[in-house]
Order: sequence, then structure tokens, then C-alpha cells
Amino acid sequence: MSTAEKMKVLVIGAGAREHSLCWKLRRSARVGTVYCAPGNPGIAREATLTPLKVDDLEGLLQFALKQQIDLTVVGPEFPLTLGIVDLFRSHGLRIFGPSKAAARIEGSKSFAKEVMLAAGVPTARCATFTNEREAADYVRQQGAPIVLKADGLAAGKGVHVCMDLDQALGALTNLFGELGSSTVVAEEFLHGVEVSYIVATDGERVVPCASAHDYKRIFDGDLGPNTGGMGSVSPTPRFSLAQEQEVLEQVIAPVLSEMRSRGTPFSGFLYAGLMLQPDGKISVLEFNARMGDPECQSILRRLDSDLAEILYSLSDRGAALPPQRWRPETAVCLVLAADGYPGTVKNGDQISGIAQAEELPEVVVFHAGTRLDDSGHLLTSGGRVLTVSALGMDLAEARSRAYRAADMIGFRGCQVRRDIAKN
Repeated sequence: MSTAEKMKVLVIGAGAREHSLCWKLRRSARVGTVYCAPGNPGIAREATLTPLKVDDLEGLLQFALKQQIDLTVVGPEFPLTLGIVDLFRSHGLRIFGPSKAAARIEGSKSFAKEVMLAAGVPTARCATFTNEREAADYVRQQGAPIVLKADGLAAGKGVHVCMDLDQALGALTNLFGELGSSTVVAEEFLHGVEVSYIVATDGERVVPCASAHDYKRIFDGDLGPNTGGMGSVSPTPRFSLAQEQEVLEQVIAPVLSEMRSRGTPFSGFLYAGLMLQPDGKISVLEFNARMGDPECQSILRRLDSDLAEILYSLSDRGAALPPQRWRPETAVCLVLAADGYPGTVKNGDQISGIAQAEELPEVVVFHAGTRLDDSGHLLTSGGRVLTVSALGMDLAEARSRAYRAADMIGFRGCQVRRDIAKN
């Protein structure tokens, strides 16, 4: 396409991550129209919605062909693991994300471990089981604390950090029973703090994103069950520039090389979930094949470059990469979750205060689990309902703005952690 033409961009997904992607892409000088499938009421402010489900690969393909979409950006992991990138590319469509084979780095915890070990990437010791009794025997032998993970995708509910034996045995029953996992990975428990390091890549060239960290537990003090994430900070004060370089050289580069050597080069957003141990050692906890949520919301608030240009260039190996610039401010994001989350949630409650919150300086609210009723009222419709994002000149200012905005928004049973960006 010529530099004068405006792009048509399609974003696939319906959460706050996809809202932030649409929000940023809509502000590109290169983009004329943004579509989102299926989107949500908040995304409708930035994009034209089409009611196609993320796993309707044929429907999404036909839509992209009919609308002559110039670039598709995939938000969630599920369509990636189904092979949407392979399908689009086979029809000559430009799409940013990994192939089905490469997306296994998130779709299978055991495959990710295999890749890490082959690449020489530091990671926790582990064992893989297809039988609950054998896994329970192993857990009794190893003792607690121990980490148990569903091998496949589990919508943020497949990881159990177990601090005692009873909790671990109960987690195995949940994983093999309620979640229906056929394979479970048991991992050594690592002490330290977590950091999210995400890059955009075409399999060889790498564009590092700003560092971030999130908060996975539902309650203050990192208590309660794991969630998809209750807040995020960027840049993370936990991570130095020297450590970023170490991860690029000793984690990202070896893994990309290993994926190329297997004939399944990884392109897209590669997310390394890291543990920074007290002795300074960095270990990889997991890889994801897409942007994190809620990390994406913090990262994109600070991106000062044209996201569309970056992703378009990375989806064409012959194109030169544009410069990458980051705003110096700190971003803090708070997730507002529904009553009952991360268990059975109660939906259908009216939401108020978003417009007032967005009148505050440097505040943007991204929608996740929302819908409109027949009268146009905004209602809760999911576990994580909204992400409130704020920029500040430092962590304290960003945190203060985010909480001030969050406290202006109301719906019944709203859950907000009060200790985001405190540590």
C-alpha cells in the first residue's frame, strides 16, 4: 500500500486488552478505519463492531476479505491456537500473530518447557502427568509449596500456587476434574517477584515493549485465588535496564532461535512471564503468545510511537522498522471485577461514573465485561468488567489518579484491589 493510503485494521477480541489496542490503533496517522470482532460497548467508541466470535475463523476470514482489511491484530490466545494466522496468510492477508504451531508455546505448558530446556533458558524444574494419582504421589514426594498448571488453555484459571499439601491435592482434583485437563505440569515453586516482559517480533527482528508487572491474586497482599490479573504497572520498578538486556539476550533471542530451528518461527507478541529471585537470578515462569491483560493497557498508554506502523512493518520482513518512542510517565491500571470473580460471577448490574472518571487528567477507562441493555444502560457482563488506566509523572501520581478515577465508578459487588502499585 502507498504511504498516502489509510489502512483498514481488524482487531479480534472483546476485552480491555482489545479495547486498548483499538484505542491506540485508532490514533495512528496511517489508519483510516478500525474494526473489532466482536468488541464491546467501550470498543464501539473507537471501532466499528462486527458480531463475529473469536473462534469463527471462516467468518472472520470472509469479513477480512470482503472489507479488504490491510492488517489484522489478534488479541486473545484462543484463535491463535486454532490457526487463524495460518488461515489468513493462506489467503494473502496480513495478520500479526503466531502460527498455530508457534502458538503452542502458550497452548501447551509442557511444549513451552521443552522449548525452554532446548534453548537453555533458565526455568523451574518440572514434571508432567496425565494421571491424577501419579501426580498426587509426586506432589506428596516433593512437598509444598509447589505450582500446578493445566497443560492447555484455561482462561486464567489453570495455575495453582499451592502453599501446603492439602491445597495441592485439591488443586489436582480441580485441574483433572472440574477443568477437565488431560495433562498437568507440576513445577518447582520459585521465590521472588514477577515481571512481564513482552516483545513484538517477526521471528528475527525484535521490538521490545516497555517493562511491566501485574497482580494476579484477587485480594490485597497477594492473597486468594489467581485471576487473569487485577492491575498492572509500567515501567516496573522491579526491573533494571541491565536486566531487560539480559532477558533479551538470554531468554528472547534463544527461544526465537529455537522456534526457527524447529521450522515454526514465532511472530507476534511474545510474552515472557519472569520470576526475579532474591539472589538476582531470572527464571521464566511461562510464555504467552499474545499481549498480556492488564499489562497491555499500561504498556500502550506509554507508547509514543505509531503502533500500526510497527505491527505492519513486522508483518512484512522486507519493511524497515519505524522508531520506537516511549512516554516517560508511569502508567497504573486497576481492574474492576464483578461480584464473585474469579469464581461464579453475578452479571447484569448497571455501571455508573465512567464519563466522570475520564474527565480526570490522563485517565482512560477500557471496557472488558460490559454490555448494553435494550434501554442503552451499560451493564456488567463478565468477570473482569473494566480497566481504569492513569498516567502520572511518577508511580505515586499515577496510582493516585487511577484510584481516584476507580472510586468514581460504581456497580454492585465491584471488586478492586487497594494495593496495586504499592510494591
